[in-house]
Amino acid sequence: METKRIYLTDLEEIAEIYKDVVENMIVNNILQWDELYPCKDIIREDIIKEQMYAGIINNKIVSVSVFVLNKEFDKEYLEAQWEYKNDKFIILHRICVKVKYQNNGIGTKTVEMIEDNMKKKGIKSIRLDAYSKNPYSLKMYKKLGYKKVGEADWRKGLFYIFEKVI
Repeated sequence: METKRIYLTDLEEIAEIYKDVVENMIVNNILQWDELYPCKDIIREDIIKEQMYAGIINNKIVSVSVFVLNKEFDKEYLEAQWEYKNDKFIILHRICVKVKYQNNGIGTKTVEMIEDNMKKKGIKSIRLDAYSKNPYSLKMYKKLGYKKVGEADWRKGLFYIFEKVI
């Protein structure tokens, strides 16, 4: 798996991936995302800030996974019990796997690829949050060695805040 940066010319394709993922989550009673988040305006902003990427396989143009990497966080992150407290961290946001590729280990491969790439760039830890009622993401992050360091109560409910030293 490789990473490619997303550009504004990809906006419609990426927005459609998130729309399909949201619909699939709702069908599976995972209510963390909806029509308000992540919306096309948020996706556009991620792209303009050059923070949105896709995981691609075999040089295919089509994205199999999408994610955002930056240092932006909500105030609840300030309360977390971070193991690695200095500035050599990155935060993973809005990761999703295209519906037709789900349940094939793509999410795990994507996170492992992010970890490898960030480690090469001198990043010491990855931080993220996950919806407390999303058993798939919680299982994946636990399997990958992410440690729960806090909690946040946001619009859609309880989220766990995680960190992994890489």
